[in-house]
Amino acid sequence: MPAGVKFMFRLLCGSNMFVFSSEGDWDNTEYEEEIMYPIVKKEKLADKIYLMDVKAPRVAQYCEPGQFVIVKMDEHGERIPLTICDYDREAGTITIVFQTVGASTERMVALEAGDAFEDFVGPLGCPSDLIDEDIETLKKKKILFIAGGVGTAPVYPQVKWLHEHGVDCDVIMGSRNKDLLILEDEMRAVATNLYVTTDDGSYGFHGTGTAQLQALWDEGVRYDHCVAIGPMIMMKFVCKLTKELGIHTIVSMNPIMVDGTGMCGACRLVVGDEVKFACVDGPEFDGHLVDFDQAMKRQQQYKTEEGRAMLKQQEGDTHHGGCGQCS
Repeated sequence: MPAGVKFMFRLLCGSNMFVFSSEGDWDNTEYEEEIMYPIVKKEKLADKIYLMDVKAPRVAQYCEPGQFVIVKMDEHGERIPLTICDYDREAGTITIVFQTVGASTERMVALEAGDAFEDFVGPLGCPSDLIDEDIETLKKKKILFIAGGVGTAPVYPQVKWLHEHGVDCDVIMGSRNKDLLILEDEMRAVATNLYVTTDDGSYGFHGTGTAQLQALWDEGVRYDHCVAIGPMIMMKFVCKLTKELGIHTIVSMNPIMVDGTGMCGACRLVVGDEVKFACVDGPEFDGHLVDFDQAMKRQQQYKTEEGRAMLKQQEGDTHHGGCGQCS
């Protein structure tokens, strides 16, 4: 059996690995050598925002900008989806950035360099559409990225990839205040023009990313392609403005996610007239087709047992089930 197939089943099945024997039977065999994913670097970027470099050679070998991983600390840990912030194929490492928002991410903060994740599943999702385009075609485009808060982390690898391929792009990155800005120096090194904004005016442009875009547009700066990544409400208003300005816009959606392989339906979205799943169809979609109001409402409903039951009734077959949250 090819080593890669064994590896995939190790990822999906935890400490037990299903092996397809030469006789053609499935064999549930205890994995003799525990595979762990050691943390080789940990850094605090801002209040409640942390960066980790994790040794995961197979993920690093195949991942592309725009994809994500799901990490699990131990046998009893929650599955946490995180967009890939950077990767080093030679070193075999993946960079992840996370913000503490609940019990599981608070537990992650306690991990230090030398500790390890039990599971590190990836690369998952579809890569950015930009990396499949002809380079010369990309060079003719006026590309803008708008990053909000921790959304700066998934924007960075795309901007870095474009920079490495000689493609210019501008970046607007913002946060509530100066102390919550992350990766500014790294982004400045790869962006053609970097515009930093803070909601309270403590640093850079005083206002939101959309206000900065409007100000640039009023000055005569033009773009024909925008990628927005950040909180859903931020992406909604970016898309509202870019639709008015006629700028094609891609967003990276971050709904609640459980298995990450399209089986549970937790990350269900409505894009245009179609039901999509962020984990396998995305996470990137045409922002002008995403129903943000439905996505944000669903995100809140999914947090309660009553809300999950209502969603199951409303969504019927497209709800899927099997997520471990629906009865």
